[in-house]
Amino acid sequence: MFASHSELPVSGGPEKRAYVRAMFTAIAPTYDRLNRIISLRLDLYWRRQSLRRLDWERVPTGTYLDLCAGTLDFSAALARQPGFRGRIVGADFVQPMLELGRHKSDRVAPVTSDALALPFPDASFDGAVVGWGVRNLADLDAGLREARRVLRPGARFVVLEMSTPPHQPLRGLYLGYFEHVLPRIGQLVSKHRTAYNWLPESARAFPEPPELASRMKAAGFNNVEFVRFMGGVTVVHWGEAV
Repeated sequence: MFASHSELPVSGGPEKRAYVRAMFTAIAPTYDRLNRIISLRLDLYWRRQSLRRLDWERVPTGTYLDLCAGTLDFSAALARQPGFRGRIVGADFVQPMLELGRHKSDRVAPVTSDALALPFPDASFDGAVVGWGVRNLADLDAGLREARRVLRPGARFVVLEMSTPPHQPLRGLYLGYFEHVLPRIGQLVSKHRTAYNWLPESARAFPEPPELASRMKAAGFNNVEFVRFMGGVTVVHWGEAV
């Protein structure tokens, strides 16, 4: 394990991959509870807003991918949508997270797999979502290309991710909470020394929304858009596979 938050491997590569897997394995039992606490339950609202951009109504009986699925909250939220009659594959490389979420819906098939090397044929899915996951990839651009590969032409890819508010005073208030209060709450509940330092450190190193939109386009998505929530605390991106 890494000695301090200043040494966290946020830049990518094998060290980041190993750290992310070990960290999420360790915090899996408290992950859902902490999500509700640190987001003030707004994570539930942000997922609903993300699903509005998925356009699953276009193919309500289709097959959808929940990428970096964790404890399958996104999968379960999609399965509960009125009129949804499809199937969801929840893919994550941290098996304990998937096991903890397996009970949430019988429409979901958990699959242990790396987002950079998905075990699915080209054009397998009618849409895909990822919640707070692309920030953790060892290679962001490779992950975006892999997501594009498994989507059918015209399918939507929706990315829900952290961001930093661009304007004061919200920016200062947010950074104070994000960098000082949140890690202490996370450590108290999860008992993990660095996991909730990872969140602000990795968010700081992550591309700003316009850059992420550009990289989605470069990976093969058209009609890429994004919307900020709560002044930029969270951002939803979406685009259509070419």
